[in-house]
Amino acid sequence: MKKSNLITIILLIYLGVMAYIGWPKFIEAGQYVEYFAIILVTLIVIFLLRVVLRKKERLKRERQQQQDLSE
Repeated sequence: MKKSNLITIILLIYLGVMAYIGWPKFIEAGQYVEYFAIILVTLIVIFLLRVVLRKKERLKRERQQQQDLSE
């Protein structure tokens, strides 16, 4: 399994657990918008991290292929 996939899965599981734990606190306070905004921003950050990691993996793979060709 690629590193970017593993990190994404772990972060999504973590987000799910934290959202479940935080649900009663935000509902009691009536802060629905803040609760869902936090989840949305976290999902965006996880997605951006995934994009950056996949690009890094692709560049590493391309460099390795070029090195193999030059040898």
